[in-house]
Amino acid sequence: MDFQQYFKSRHGEMLALLRELVRLESPTSDKQAVDACTSFLAAKFQSVGAKVTRHPQKSTGDFYVFEYPAKESKAQDGRILVLTHADTVWPVGRLAKMPFYAQGEKVFGPGVLDMKGGLVLAFSALRALREMNMAPAKRIAVLVNASEECGCPEADELIKAEARAASLVLCLEPALPGGALKIQRKGRLVLRMETSGRAAHAGQPEKGVNAIDELMVQLKKMAALRSKDVSMNVGLIGGGEKANVVADKAWAVLDWRFWTAVERDKILSSARALAPAAKGARIKIIQESQTPPMEKTAASTRLLEEAREIAAGLGQTLAAGKTGGGSDASLAAGLGKPTLDGLGPDGDGIHADDEHILLPSLLGRAALLTELLRRL
Repeated sequence: MDFQQYFKSRHGEMLALLRELVRLESPTSDKQAVDACTSFLAAKFQSVGAKVTRHPQKSTGDFYVFEYPAKESKAQDGRILVLTHADTVWPVGRLAKMPFYAQGEKVFGPGVLDMKGGLVLAFSALRALREMNMAPAKRIAVLVNASEECGCPEADELIKAEARAASLVLCLEPALPGGALKIQRKGRLVLRMETSGRAAHAGQPEKGVNAIDELMVQLKKMAALRSKDVSMNVGLIGGGEKANVVADKAWAVLDWRFWTAVERDKILSSARALAPAAKGARIKIIQESQTPPMEKTAASTRLLEEAREIAAGLGQTLAAGKTGGGSDASLAAGLGKPTLDGLGPDGDGIHADDEHILLPSLLGRAALLTELLRRL
């Protein structure tokens, strides 16, 4: 079956679905909006024979797993986990300023690349397999996260549980520019540093212990860990109450990025080993969140080679690279599962006003994903 030709003939339907998903604005923080988008998706996947499992959530959008059967003779041969997410960084109402439209080979709109284009790929691939009566070699589970942009422990636990039950993992995050896959991602560690001291009149600072001064000293110590591979961003900071009062409390939130678990462990151990510089000052380190790095592994490299052979049969070439941002794929890869990320469409402008996908890549990636699901 020539799936590239198949999807070219279906590009109108794929664009219509993409338009509908983009119009269902779904910012992570708006549970009602995200739930409207994911319930729409649930109905679509159910229509192509997928079993729908909803994981209700109180404070975030609900999570879903759509399970698609394999050939009866292959039903016990493992499972492919496909990672997607329906939430975006864009608030409800952004569509009025940033409408969905196509211009040449580009399709614009909030969330069109990150990652509603990936959702279109997942649905379109399963629909193609059903229409062509081509049962896949392995069972397929499509996981739809509703809190990927901000992260939450409940989503992480579900992803890890589904990954443990899978033979391999495919993530439909956008491709690198030019269409390359992502086989390495930086990990992320968010630490909150709190310092405390003793308040006093600013005219008699020797009677107090300035928490802001202490915070600045400790931030300088942590900044010494920066390197070409490790970054630290002081994204939030605060402290004190009035200019004429020695501050007794201060805080900062640090966003760390790194390529390896060894680098992460060094950051954590250094933070926990910090000692007050001023007598009477105290330091507290709180870990707010952590996403492991997606390190290059032998298992993922073998999976990449299999994917390249399949892509070659479609006349496609698959490059591979790395990126500084994290994704749900990092959680699966951290469990040792063969993982490929960046299988979504090519484009640009993620989290920016000019967010767009390249239509040819949407069609090409749909053909590739369908073949991967059928043959891996």
